[in-house]
Amino acid sequence: MRVGVLAAGLVLAGTFATGMGLGQLDLGLLDLPSWWTPDGKPPPRDFPVMEPSRPVRISVPSIGLRAGVHGVGLAGDGSIDVPAATRHQEAGWYREGPTPGQFGPAIIVGHVDSRTGPAVFHGLRELRPGAKIEIARRDGSVAIFEVNSVERFDKEHLPTRRLYADFSRPSLRLITCGGRWVGGATGYADNVVVFASLVRARPARA
Repeated sequence: MRVGVLAAGLVLAGTFATGMGLGQLDLGLLDLPSWWTPDGKPPPRDFPVMEPSRPVRISVPSIGLRAGVHGVGLAGDGSIDVPAATRHQEAGWYREGPTPGQFGPAIIVGHVDSRTGPAVFHGLRELRPGAKIEIARRDGSVAIFEVNSVERFDKEHLPTRRLYADFSRPSLRLITCGGRWVGGATGYADNVVVFASLVRARPARA
């Protein structure tokens, strides 16, 4: 992972012309932990921690969500990119950050709707604390997260440090649009954010 890119340029992508993207956010500098380096040693822990492996699918049984996950990088303006409008039924994992199950917040973004109807993360606002999120990974393992909270923030006032700077344990952020439709370059006025923590891991079912 390019820590410099994460620390200096982590922002959510600007909106599409149709207003389906995510609110733009300038994160500024993060105080990453001293062990977040190739030679660093994470602190002792009493919760699971997984080795790096790219996510390939996301499943949230309580809202009937099951979708593919592909990597997204940085857009031309230095923001986190989002899935193309033609892939609105897939989620996008920010590949310069932690993989789901590693220390730190893995970030997965997705559209709430499209020109033709609901998109992959349309049901996020219905999640409740305690719900399980399963992320299938390329190495054949499944990272299982438990929802801590589902919150809505004005796109201009996202709590950046809370979203991106928590390296106390493996966690997950699912982010989409929500709130009032205002149109133009903004689209929806808010972002819906699911905060979740890793609770266990298992092999993928055959």
